[in-house]
Amino acid sequence: MDTQKQYDLAVVGGGLAGLSLAILQAKAGKRVVLFEKNKYPFHRVCGEYISLESWDFLNYLGLNLEQLSLPIIKKLHVSSPKGTVLSAPLTLGGFGVSRYFLDQKLVEIARKLGVDIHEGTTVKQIEETSSGFEIAADALRISAKMAVGAFGKRSNLDVNWKREFINKNRTSLNQFVGVKYHIDFDFAKDTIALHNFKDGYCGISAIEGDKYCLCYLTTKKNLKLAGNSIEKLESQILSKNPYLKNIFQNATKLWDAPEVISQISFEKKQAFYQHIPLAGDASGMIAPLCGNGMSMAFHGALLLNESLLSGQSLDDYQQKWNKQFAVRLRAGRIVQRLFGNEITTDLLVRSLTYFPSLTQKIIGLTHGSIIKV
Repeated sequence: MDTQKQYDLAVVGGGLAGLSLAILQAKAGKRVVLFEKNKYPFHRVCGEYISLESWDFLNYLGLNLEQLSLPIIKKLHVSSPKGTVLSAPLTLGGFGVSRYFLDQKLVEIARKLGVDIHEGTTVKQIEETSSGFEIAADALRISAKMAVGAFGKRSNLDVNWKREFINKNRTSLNQFVGVKYHIDFDFAKDTIALHNFKDGYCGISAIEGDKYCLCYLTTKKNLKLAGNSIEKLESQILSKNPYLKNIFQNATKLWDAPEVISQISFEKKQAFYQHIPLAGDASGMIAPLCGNGMSMAFHGALLLNESLLSGQSLDDYQQKWNKQFAVRLRAGRIVQRLFGNEITTDLLVRSLTYFPSLTQKIIGLTHGSIIKV
């Protein structure tokens, strides 16, 4: 066991929720240790669009967003598999930034505040003790008064804990594959586009450095139909949408191979496991086409930080979490079911073009309000 330092908080997972919580706790004078299985900076499968509700929050954490000259996104284009297009303004809007860039900036802030960060370290178990928690991570054993899980969409801890969503039978909500590229392409920087295809959808939006994030979600079934080949999946299935065909034929991929993640689940999750509170994707995921998962990670970290600092119970955190996110997640699951089917998607896109107020209501249901800090 590491007896040199006793921590107030151990954070397992160094994504947006974990890093934000670590920074908030360090700002409050807490001794924090954070574990991340990868080494910074690195790419993650993510749409890389952040709602402007998070702008002030990120500035509070220590980022000077104005100086970063990030693309501001105020327009939405949605296309059906047949190419029918819906265009709508994004009332709140957002901005684009890669996880490679953003996570590294947050890591630098956390380290300056005294957070001990263990990169390239996999946590095997979190055990509750009489004085708090003990974290077993590779060759390390570290103790802390409180432990938090912020380990993303699916981890070895989810499996070890036999969480309910892991043991669910195959459903329409838990058999997804995510793929992401950075590309060079001629596309409006103030617009995010969501192009649907059979059993999936693909987003494109600008990020820093005149690059674009291209990220899509589809089913394991689609990948299997393409012979488990990403290249065939894109040419035979995604490219049936004329907009996606144009992208794959004319964009320059900036990586030799995409980032890929499988076994993505949008099933309901609890915001804690036993006495361990969870944050970010570990506590629940919204459908990526709703474009708000990154802001939810920030907001969830703020809620959990408030509960930890006030000494409130886990039930209180769960109640706050439900109040903030339950409607958004429910709306996201409904939208998830509507999009992807070729017939219903085309019908929905055509219908929404005649009802802009309904379009804004759907956008509003999946977005929050300005995060107050």
